[in-house]
Formats: sequence, structure tokens, C-alpha cells
Amino acid sequence: MSRPPTFVPPPGSRAYSLSTARGEFAVVDAPAADGVEPRGVALLLPGFTGSKEDFNPLHVPLARRGYRTVAVDGRGQYESDGPQDDESAYAQEELARDVLAQAAAVGAPVHLLGHSLGGQIARAAVLLDPEPFRSLTLMSSGPAQISESQQQRVKLLRDALTVMTMAEVWDAIQAMETPEETDTGELDGGLDDREDLRRRWLRTKPAQLIATGRQLCSEPDRVAELAALPLPFHVLSGALDDTWPVALLDEMALRLRARRTVVEGAEHSPNTDQPLATARALAGFWDAHPSRGAHADRDAHQGRG
Repeated sequence: MSRPPTFVPPPGSRAYSLSTARGEFAVVDAPAADGVEPRGVALLLPGFTGSKEDFNPLHVPLARRGYRTVAVDGRGQYESDGPQDDESAYAQEELARDVLAQAAAVGAPVHLLGHSLGGQIARAAVLLDPEPFRSLTLMSSGPAQISESQQQRVKLLRDALTVMTMAEVWDAIQAMETPEETDTGELDGGLDDREDLRRRWLRTKPAQLIATGRQLCSEPDRVAELAALPLPFHVLSGALDDTWPVALLDEMALRLRARRTVVEGAEHSPNTDQPLATARALAGFWDAHPSRGAHADRDAHQGRG
């Protein structure tokens, strides 16, 4: 089971509202470490039911490698506002255009990383316009819809959200979990992570979860479109994943001619399961692509991480 994120801000980071042409988005922004030559900027997109805090363990090790990292709450996620009931506001193209605006506000070109659902939104953004991006990393994010077992779980959640409040759904989820899933202990700073997770859940807009849950269950395979772009790709995952089988991610990487990294000891969230190994893999990939991705020679830098 993947470890929960820590909500304690990493040292040297700043949490604020990023102003963009498409509105305000909550971010955690961590600069490159003092005394380290800046090597680039990365924009990090969280997954379904996630938030910018999912990337907290990565900021410090990536800062030490010279990277400024900006993790963002998407529209309707946690501390970024969005409509409560209007699902059309969370159409994939709308969320992808938000990413283009975020990249512009941060200072394109940026390395783009998307975790799970965030990977599919990142893919959509790059397909709209690859120019603002140096590279694309798909972390635990597959070529099309999620596995059948996960589709069933997402459908149950979507059905529940149509008749229950967010608080009622949270309580129902906790009641159905095993003791191992609920006993996650305390995180640094003495904060009870269950309270943090509950607060994040309650502040996420139900329409966002319903709309993006539907996307996860119906996403088409767009790997061929993506592979046609002159952009460096990285497919990174844990050694186990029940959302997209690891073998499917291996195949996607081959189709993309992408760098492939499997993080041992990690499951669906290598960013929280094995952050140091994940950060090393990310920085190694980004180091190989210092120039604008849309004009780089992708084939000169392929390999397995």
C-alpha cells in the first residue's frame, strides 16, 4: 500500500496562489538549493483525489539537483477553487488549458510531470501545445482507461457523490477500509495525517471528482499521437501498480521510445513510497534534456532508468 503524503511544507518552499490567465491555482513552489547551479523548472500535476502535497517529499532532493519544482492543485482540487456542481468546467480540455496557463505563469519552458490522472491531463496539454514544455514524465499513468477493478471503485465513488455529501462519502470510505489501510500513524510535525487527508477531501469539489473519474474510466489510447511529437518522454512507475499493470506501462514506454524507470519498493505513488529514488530518476532524465523539448533531438537521449 502506498504511503500517504505529508502535509508539512518542505524546507525552503513557499505555498501561495499562482495567478494565471485562467485564474488562481494553489501551489507549493520550491527553488533550487542555495549554492547549486539552477538547471530548470518542473511543473508537477497530482492524481485523482490527490493534491500538490503528494509531491512534498520530492522538493528537497530535486532542489539539491538544481531544479525548481512547482506542484499545483488543479481546478477544484483541494486549495484551488472551482465550481461545486458544474462538471463541464472539469472537461479534460479545460484542465489541459489550465496547465498551459500554469506553465506560462511559472515561466515556460518547463519539464512537465503528471501522476496518474495528472499524467493524462499533462498528455492532453502537450497534445494541445508542446512548445511550453522541455519534456513530459508520465508517473504511474497509463495509455488509456484504468484497470477494470479500479473502474469499479471509481464508479462506486461517482454514484455515491450524486446522492451523498463529501463528508458522508468520507465516512463511508473509512468504514469500508481495512485496519491496515486506516492505521497510517502520524507524520512529521505531529500532524494526524487522517485529519489532513479528510480536510483535503472535504475541500475538493464533487463535480471535479465525478468528471475526472469518468475520464479515467473512458480515456482513449492516445499514445500514437503523443509519440509523433518531438518531445522527450519518461515513463516512471513503482514495481507494483493495480491502476495500470506495470507490463502495460512497459509497452507504452516502448511505443513512446521513452526512458523507462521502475522504482523498486514502490507502488502507485513512487513519489511518496520511494521519494529519493524517484527524485534521482527524475533529475537524471531532466539533466539529459536541458534544451527546449519541442526542438530537442529526442532519439539521442533514450534509454532505461
